[in-house]
Amino acid sequence: MADRVTVIGWDGSPLTAAARSALGAATLVAGAAHHLALPEVPAGAERIRLGSLALAARRIAGHRGTAVVLADGDPGFFGVVRTLRAPEFGLEVEVVPAVSSVAAAFARAGMPWDDAQVVVAHPRTLRRAVNVCRAHPKVAVLTSPGAGPAELGLLMDGVHRTFVICEELGTTREQVSVVTSDKAADHTWRDPNVVIVIGGAAGPADPGWIAGRDPAAGPRGWTLPAEAHGGDLGEGERDLLRVSQLARLGPRVGDLVWDIGCGSGTFATEAARAGAAVIAVDTDPRACARADATARRYGVRLQVVHGTAPHVLENLPEPDVVRVGGGGAAVVSAVADRRPQRIVTHAATRDAAERVGRDLTEHGYRVECALLQSVELDTRAWTETERSVAFLLSGVLPARDA
Repeated sequence: MADRVTVIGWDGSPLTAAARSALGAATLVAGAAHHLALPEVPAGAERIRLGSLALAARRIAGHRGTAVVLADGDPGFFGVVRTLRAPEFGLEVEVVPAVSSVAAAFARAGMPWDDAQVVVAHPRTLRRAVNVCRAHPKVAVLTSPGAGPAELGLLMDGVHRTFVICEELGTTREQVSVVTSDKAADHTWRDPNVVIVIGGAAGPADPGWIAGRDPAAGPRGWTLPAEAHGGDLGEGERDLLRVSQLARLGPRVGDLVWDIGCGSGTFATEAARAGAAVIAVDTDPRACARADATARRYGVRLQVVHGTAPHVLENLPEPDVVRVGGGGAAVVSAVADRRPQRIVTHAATRDAAERVGRDLTEHGYRVECALLQSVELDTRAWTETERSVAFLLSGVLPARDA
């Protein structure tokens, strides 16, 4: 095992005395090409070009001597420190910090970032990073080859955002560009880069108490009562049914939710309040307008699509979870063909519920059905004022559920 491992963050500034001292004593230095070219790297030290962090960590663990790892920005913020400290390598590290690339990017843009979401985009996480950008007004994306500004822009199709793209921060080739998301794919961008994605619902005007999105923002309550949405809700938007659908879908940050037959936008707004990106679909332009207004009232943003399912669904990005509020078995079948993790819908009769349930089962979903009955009482006289009954169906795709 290495006698000593020091991780040095580098933000383009001159190295500190502590960093120079550690480098001067190093017998092994790991880093990117521009790190290994620094004049402070000892000529006789073994050099490792960082590619696979796990492979580099194994080589460092087997080294007999003093090792230094150079990393851009703050190595403890989505950086190499986590890998080096993993139990399988048994390394104890000292860290010489630097300004993180996210902090540097927002500084170059002249913007505060305590209200920003920060995500890492690799090819395997790109879609979830895009969903965060769809749902939140200010997001910093730490990109990687194959998951950069161009790929972000392509997957943001249909959603307008502004990209502040910061290339090679801290180097002589540093460049900051501002483009709209639909133009990002027209350029070739240099790695490494950070993308600040701006747009959507406005953030809070006053400083908050917690970094990122305030989970307590907005009215108290996991879901909101009907009167908070202006009343006059459709049969499929009743409180008990809506709460049950949300509980079964469990929308969360990084998800894309389809709400088909969104009506007044109550379910779509609740899903967006949970941090998910939401596409709300309805055949009625008045419903689309109301859904958009409802979301704006509670400080979230939906992508509202006017059209008739299932045809309008063909060009929508892949969903994680779906609520089918209208369209019946034909729409549920079309949704199941897209293989989301979870689907919820409701039916007014047992026969209709059985048809939907059989179709979901044939598509490989594990199906549950419950008969929900809601009775509202006037508490002044304890008399019944309204009654609603619906079959709630939920389908879970075992192979994809997480």
